[in-house]
Amino acid sequence: MSLEFFLELLAREAPAVEFEAPVLEARAAGASPETLERLEHGKRIALQIRATLERRARREAELAALFETASDLAGLRDLDAVLEAIVRRARRLLHADVSYMTLNDDERGDTYMRVTDGSVSAAFRALRLPLGAGLGGLVAQTGMPYTSGSYLSDDQFRHTTEIDTAVAEEGLVSILGVPMRLGSRSIGVLFAAHRTDHPFAKEEVALLSSLAAYAAVAIDNARLLAETRAALEELSAANEVIRARGDAVERAAQAHDRMADLVVRGAGVADICRVVVDVLGGTVFVLEGDAVLASVGGEPDPADLAIAADLAAASRTTGRTVSRGALRVATATAGAETLCTLVLRCAGEPSDTLSDIDQRILERAAIVIALLRLIQRSVAEAEGRVRGDLLRDLLDGRMIDRQTMADRARRVGVEPGDRHVLVVVRHDADDETGRRRAAFWAASHATAHHGLFQVQGAEIILLLPGEDPGETARGVARELGQSLGAPATAGAAGPVTALEPLTACYEEAKRCADALLALGRRGTGAGARELGFVGLLIGHDNDVTGFVESALGPVLDYDAKRGTELVATLDAYFGCGGALSKTAARLHIHTNTVTQRLERVGRLLGPGWQEPERALELQLALRLHRLRLE
Repeated sequence: MSLEFFLELLAREAPAVEFEAPVLEARAAGASPETLERLEHGKRIALQIRATLERRARREAELAALFETASDLAGLRDLDAVLEAIVRRARRLLHADVSYMTLNDDERGDTYMRVTDGSVSAAFRALRLPLGAGLGGLVAQTGMPYTSGSYLSDDQFRHTTEIDTAVAEEGLVSILGVPMRLGSRSIGVLFAAHRTDHPFAKEEVALLSSLAAYAAVAIDNARLLAETRAALEELSAANEVIRARGDAVERAAQAHDRMADLVVRGAGVADICRVVVDVLGGTVFVLEGDAVLASVGGEPDPADLAIAADLAAASRTTGRTVSRGALRVATATAGAETLCTLVLRCAGEPSDTLSDIDQRILERAAIVIALLRLIQRSVAEAEGRVRGDLLRDLLDGRMIDRQTMADRARRVGVEPGDRHVLVVVRHDADDETGRRRAAFWAASHATAHHGLFQVQGAEIILLLPGEDPGETARGVARELGQSLGAPATAGAAGPVTALEPLTACYEEAKRCADALLALGRRGTGAGARELGFVGLLIGHDNDVTGFVESALGPVLDYDAKRGTELVATLDAYFGCGGALSKTAARLHIHTNTVTQRLERVGRLLGPGWQEPERALELQLALRLHRLRLE
């Protein structure tokens, strides 16, 4: 048989045992020693060539596996998938029964199972190894590769019951472990293991070490990628915060510019509130004492007013915005005086909080409103001195030159020929702050209504356009009381023209205010006509006709139009002490007729006409009516 047969075997990658066939056949055929020697030599060379080809094929497969691993790392998306691919390739290239990877846990000071391939034991897959214990613990601790042909009986490792139990359950006999290193630091171990006795060649150690190096790179790349992503997320979040804060600062600057422009252009408190609503939303109202100075977005709820009073005290103490529920309150003070309480009812959830910038906007708005009120107060005080001087001259009766007085009145917006009511107000604000607030309110009210005012201690005198003293007095008492948070009592007289001497009118208005206080009607307002017979006594012109008309007017009109005798029946009824039978006898009519007439009187005068106070006024009016007819 020729040597070409060995080439044929090599060409079809025949098993090594077939290379013995030519030598055996030649020996059986009785070939010469030279022929046998030549065949043996050809066999050896063919087997060497075959071994070289196998090594190269194996090396090619290893290089391909390493190239695939490098490609996986280049396109790293999922660390777990890359590590599983490395462990799987290690098992395939080393023809191992099991391959697995452990990573060091720096916090716990041990190493734990990260990825396995070919494992059948749950205990083995959940294994943790103390550093220095077992083959893996020793590799992790020293950073050097170790092999064992029979692990359970190998005394070069420190055995533990947990590790040995898990290895025995998995059925492992031969184990190779190589370190995964980053620089000089070991981060874990890559293993290949057999369930039979298997001596590991140097090439296998080198191959597994290369795969371990790739695994270390993959883990470090994943760490760097995670850190990069975290840094990018933090950078993005920081950029968002900076952008949001920049927007907030810009919004605050724009709000401040708008408020400053409004003040320069002479706008009012409500205009400043509209800016706050435009920027922060919700409902805004401003308190001066207990009075609502302005509101935008809706009227304040009474419950909000009570809460705002409590929060205002806290805001004055801290100097910052305070919150409760949906309310946000900021105050502006000057010394012990609270110039402004600005209240915002948020439009969102009650738990929503204002940002620092938004709180600053609210606080800045409170300061701007306070400054605006100070400016208005200064203007009012300056104008008030002019109005006060004119009213003082009218009260004193100093009418030296009527044309000059008319010119002075027109300069402060008072029309000399119009009808006016004089109001005298007594208030209970006994401290300096309260008196200053009352004076400011009087100046603002007189200016707004084109009237005059003067302040004399706790008494305020107002000359206001109007025809009805009682209605004007009640309005003044109500509004000043709300502004002060304390009762204000107003008496009024008039109407008069603006340039009449007001001495007598002033005295009547004072008597009305005094009468209200004497009657226990503090905090109300009235004119002499509304005080009944008390008004008749204190009125400067003793308007008897007016009093009779106010008390008996509907009954007098009814008798005049229909020719009835209701007034006479009412007079007789009171004269007989309210006895129906005596009244009927005095009038020579039937009792039922008296009853019918009194029912008519009740419908005309309204309910309560027989009450003692009303009855007294009616009897006095009846007496005066009789006296006028005699």
